[in-house]
Amino acid sequence: MLVGGVVLYLSHIPGTGIYIFPYSAGLVYLHLSTTNRFVLDAVPSEEERLLYEDVAEVLRGSQAVIHDLQQYKGAAKEIREAISDPGDDYQRRAWEMVTPLVQKLKQFYLFSNDIEMIVPRILAELCGPEISPTQHLETQQALVKQFAEILEFTLKFDELKMTTPAIQNDFSYYRRTVMRLKIEHNGMETVEDDVTIDHQLANKMSLFYANSTPMLKILSEATSKFVTEHKEIPLENTTETLGTMAKVCQRMLENPELIARFRREETQLFILRVMVALIILYDHVHPVGAFVKASNVDVKGCVKVLKDQPASSSENLLNALRYTTKHLNDDNTPKQIKMLLSV
Repeated sequence: MLVGGVVLYLSHIPGTGIYIFPYSAGLVYLHLSTTNRFVLDAVPSEEERLLYEDVAEVLRGSQAVIHDLQQYKGAAKEIREAISDPGDDYQRRAWEMVTPLVQKLKQFYLFSNDIEMIVPRILAELCGPEISPTQHLETQQALVKQFAEILEFTLKFDELKMTTPAIQNDFSYYRRTVMRLKIEHNGMETVEDDVTIDHQLANKMSLFYANSTPMLKILSEATSKFVTEHKEIPLENTTETLGTMAKVCQRMLENPELIARFRREETQLFILRVMVALIILYDHVHPVGAFVKASNVDVKGCVKVLKDQPASSSENLLNALRYTTKHLNDDNTPKQIKMLLSV
């Protein structure tokens, strides 16, 4: 297909007007309009603009979170020294290293609340009963792309968190130190207000970071809650939206011509993460899950696509399917899929 002098390698999703091609680092939909023109730029409508701008703000925050998490080094050395030597110098050095790190961890946790709040708003717009799910995906490409970016952030955050054991070590040391100081001073607050975290928030943060995939847990719970609370939106609308987006990702990854046009390896990883997140969400909200034969998601095909990738790109994503889905171990999950995902 020649558009503006550039050859575009398009892939069609059967039963829809959706055509896709790789563009930049994101997931871009094209739909064939009644005038046979391809829409290349995903621009929000006036009705969508307020939500679009709110999501854009969250996405800007997500970039800062990922950057800070990638730079997170921890205070393992200082903590070891403070545990080995009770001298004031070592204790002070460890505390001075840990407190700014814990403030970062607090920011990460509070950002998960932003994800929890914005995802239902996106789903309400993309799954509303006014038009069909396919029409939503064809006509609301700007929001669809933003939703994909939220999903990608979620899995990327959890991948980084799993490879950063210093997070839990630092926070555990912080809590032990605060508790010790309180005991030594008969329960009085001895830590400056600007670095302390109240007990209730600290407990929430502990639960958050104790989970192997904390951001995905927030995302799954927010999506399930959306389905439960919005009875006016048929469940099928949500599952069809998630399933169709998963098909788009799968078709992109199965097409060698599309893969060859990816300028960066990160683009392929982006689509892999989005695909896996969509399968997990579908499995959480559909009554019988994503793995049954009647599912709108070709899980077998998606797993094959994942297994065709290098282990460095796929293993964390395969583990997400193994351990964070809801219905994998159900009796009606085909044995072949269980074998594909067996460790």
